[in-house]
Amino acid sequence: MPLALLALAIGAFGIGTTEFVIMGLLPEVADDFGVSIPTAGLLVTGYALGVVAGAPLMTALGTKIPRKRMLMLLMGLFIAGNLLSAVAPTFAVMLIGRVVASLAHGAFFGIGSVVAAELVAPSKKAGAIAMMFTGLTVANVVGVPLGTLVGQHVGWRVTFAVVAALGVVGLAGIAKLVPELPKPEGVHLRHELAAFKNAQVLLAMAMTVLGFGGVFAAVTYIAPMMTHVAGFADGSVTWLLVLFGLGMVGGNLIGGKFADRALMPMLYVSLGALAVVLALFTLTAHNKIAAAVTVALIGALGFATVPPLQKRVLDQAHGAPTLASAVNIGAFNLGNALSAWLGGIVITAGFGYTSPNWVGAALAAAALVLAVLSAALERRDSAPSAVVTGGNPAGQPAPVHH
Repeated sequence: MPLALLALAIGAFGIGTTEFVIMGLLPEVADDFGVSIPTAGLLVTGYALGVVAGAPLMTALGTKIPRKRMLMLLMGLFIAGNLLSAVAPTFAVMLIGRVVASLAHGAFFGIGSVVAAELVAPSKKAGAIAMMFTGLTVANVVGVPLGTLVGQHVGWRVTFAVVAALGVVGLAGIAKLVPELPKPEGVHLRHELAAFKNAQVLLAMAMTVLGFGGVFAAVTYIAPMMTHVAGFADGSVTWLLVLFGLGMVGGNLIGGKFADRALMPMLYVSLGALAVVLALFTLTAHNKIAAAVTVALIGALGFATVPPLQKRVLDQAHGAPTLASAVNIGAFNLGNALSAWLGGIVITAGFGYTSPNWVGAALAAAALVLAVLSAALERRDSAPSAVVTGGNPAGQPAPVHH
């Protein structure tokens, strides 16, 4: 794998840290600003919606900019947003900072996925994408737990200042290691937009929304769920996030490996198992050991879907994949926003801190249904016709009616 993938992974590490660290700090942020846990959950929803809006917007703005320079500009925006969050005097200002940082997210991973895929042979594209996303998953093993630990003992503002510093490291890595890759000749915004006429591209994005949304339905509220239901101490949330991150790393690498061999079967297995595990989490959340194992499994199964879904979009949007790739990253975060919002609703309605797990199971099951539908449509469209319109055998002339 090219060294440039390391630079992309460094940027992904910083972005992954800021995206996920807020989940472990929701109680601290809520107490500091005097808001409820579901209200603090808007910091997850707001970030996710910012990714959804920023992915196509920033990618479209960057169509005339070389990809390396665009990646550097996105990291600069990411740094600014995290600094604003770190010094926010009110909850509203922090929410604005989260949105500013999120605007870089979708375009970074979207453009980065295309760059990663171009740096390797066709048979290794999913593996290269997975390598970049390894930065995102390792963030959950190292960055998020450390950020949570710092936030709980020193203050959550320090956490976001450190995240901004990570962004500076990522910016330097891209400047040093990523080669100059000019925009492909003859590909314009209208070509990028044409990809969205492909039903398979839209189905893949819908799978992304629902499948990864299932993960976030549970994980957004992991801190109150583990402390109030499983009986863990507040400090244990850090180590639970490490388990989640380890699961993500393993699932991401496995998903990348098998997506290059059998993409759709990989999706069937991961989405089906994710739905089952999320449903079981309503039970296992009441036992410390079972809850810890389940958290790791959710991370593994959830991120096993990422490389195949991203490669699915790149394959179906061949020729002009940059915008579709970025929008699919937005789709991951639309799922995050949807599930965080739905999880907050069921908690507020009095169904308890484990109720978001049922929401997640339903979303993952819906994604599996779409995967089966997508494969069936693909088989229908690619299979040689046995008959022509009117029921005539293939190759036989149809009767002419006067």
